[in-house]
Amino acid sequence: MGFMMRVACWFCLAGCFLGALNLKAEVKLPSLLSDGLVLQQGMKVNIWGTADPGEQVTVTMGDQRVTGTADSAGQWKAQLGPLQAGGPLTMTIAGKNTITLHDVLVGEVWVCSGQSNMEMPVQGWGSGVNNYQDEVAHGDHPMLHLFTVQKGVAAKPQRDVQGFWVTARPQTVADFSAVGYFFGRELLQVLNVPVGLIHSSWGGTPAEAWTSRGTLESEPEFQSILEAGRNLLSPYPKDFEEFNQQLAQWRKDSDQAESEGAPVPAAPTVPEDPRRHPWRPAGLFNAMLMPLTSYAIRGAIWYQGEANADRPAQYCKLFPAMITDWRHAWQEGDFPFLFVQLANWGIYSPHSNWPELREAQLKTLSLPKTGMAVTIDIGDGSDIHPKDKQDVGYRLALAAQAIAYGRDVIYSGPIYDSMAVEGDKIRLRFKYVYGGLVAKNSAAGLSGFEIAGDDRKFVGAQASIDGDTVVVRSDRTPHPVAVRYAWGMNPSCNLYNRAGLPASPFRTDEWEE
Repeated sequence: MGFMMRVACWFCLAGCFLGALNLKAEVKLPSLLSDGLVLQQGMKVNIWGTADPGEQVTVTMGDQRVTGTADSAGQWKAQLGPLQAGGPLTMTIAGKNTITLHDVLVGEVWVCSGQSNMEMPVQGWGSGVNNYQDEVAHGDHPMLHLFTVQKGVAAKPQRDVQGFWVTARPQTVADFSAVGYFFGRELLQVLNVPVGLIHSSWGGTPAEAWTSRGTLESEPEFQSILEAGRNLLSPYPKDFEEFNQQLAQWRKDSDQAESEGAPVPAAPTVPEDPRRHPWRPAGLFNAMLMPLTSYAIRGAIWYQGEANADRPAQYCKLFPAMITDWRHAWQEGDFPFLFVQLANWGIYSPHSNWPELREAQLKTLSLPKTGMAVTIDIGDGSDIHPKDKQDVGYRLALAAQAIAYGRDVIYSGPIYDSMAVEGDKIRLRFKYVYGGLVAKNSAAGLSGFEIAGDDRKFVGAQASIDGDTVVVRSDRTPHPVAVRYAWGMNPSCNLYNRAGLPASPFRTDEWEE
C-alpha cells in the first residue's frame, strides 16, 4: 500500500473514530423533554438526560440558567424554577452539542393512568364517547398539551418511555384518553393556565402491574400476587419447546406438500412471551410509570378496578399501597391522587364482588389528598366502557379544584358517616350533604336501600329524606341492625345532594358474604 493511500486510510479511520466520539458525546434528553412539553408551575422542575461522564450541561429558559454535570454513568440533572405559568417559551440544553426545545409551556401537569376506561379515546373503539363528533371537532386548545406513553412491560425500572407531546387539536384529541381530555379541558377553563396531561394506561390491567416489586414484596397479603406472576412466567420454556417441535414437524410437512404440489399447511403460532404480559407484577410500573417520576407533576387521576374486582379484600390494601408507592417514587410528598369509583354495569346481583371493590375504593379516601368521582349513575348496563366520559372528567376536575387547588367548590356526593337504630327504623347520616339530600328524578322517593336484622337477610326497604338524614325501614324487618345502599353491580339508586352529585354505594355492616 502506498504512502498516500495509507494516509488516506488513517484519516478515514480517524474520522470514523472521532465521529464515534462525537456520537457518544451528544447530550440526549428523555422523550418527556421534547417540543411542546408542559412544566409544572410553582415548584422546582427537573431537566435531565445523558452525556459523556463529567460533561457539563447548561439549561437556559427565559432568565434562568442552570447547570448539571454528568456522573460516571453519563446521567445528569439540573433544576429550573420555581416557574410561573405562561408560554410558549424556548429552552436550550447545551453541552458538546445544543438542543433547542420549542413551544414550552408552564402550567399544571397531571398523570392519567389505569385500565381501559382511562385508555378509551374520545373517538372510542368502534363508536366514540357521547357526542364524540362534536367533541373532536371542537377539540382545539393551544394551551392544552398531551403526551401518550407507548405500552411496554419491563422486569426492572426503566429510564425512558416512548412518546411525544402534541397540542390538543381535533386530530390529536380523537385518539387521546377521553377521561384525561375532559378532565384537562375543565382545568384549562377554570384555572386559565396551560395544562399538560401525561397518559399512561393499559386496558385490562390489574393494580399490581402498576405497583413496584418492592412494595409487593413488603406485604404478606401480596405474596399470592407474586406467586401468580411466577406462574405466568413458568409455562413459557415448555410452550417454546413444544413450538419448536411443532415447527420442525411443520417444515417436514411443508416440504412434502410442496414436493407433491399440495397446499402448504399453516405454520404454528409462536407462543406469547409472558415476560411481555401486561399483568406481570410491577411490569407496567417499571416500564410506563417509573420513567415519569423525575417529571414534576401536580397530581394523578386513576380509573381502574375492573381487573381486580374478583379480589376486593386484597384491593383494600393493594390500592392504597400503590398510591403510597407512587408518591414515594415521585418524592413530591402526598400529591393529589384522584380516582374513579367503578360505574354501574351488568346484571344486578347481590353476590357480585363489584360492591366490595367499590367499598375498597371508598375506604381509600382515608389516605390524605385523595378524592373519588362516584359514577354509579352514569355507567352502562350493557357496556363495561360507558360513553359518558364527560361527567367522569368533570367530577374528577371538581375534586382537583378542591383538593389540589384549595378552591371552595362542591366536589363530592353524600358519603355515609354514621347510623342509629330508632325502634324499627335506622337513621343514616352523611358527609358532603351540601345544602340537602334529594331523590333525583323520582316522585316516588328514594330507591336502592336494603335493610336487615340479626338474620343478615337483606330485603328491599322504604327510605325517606328527613332533613340531612335518611330514615330506612321495612315491615319485614321489625328489628333492623344494618342498611345497604346501591349494593350491586348495576343497582337502581337515586340519592344525591343538591349540587347534583350522587351518593357513593355503602353498607353499615362488615359481614362476610
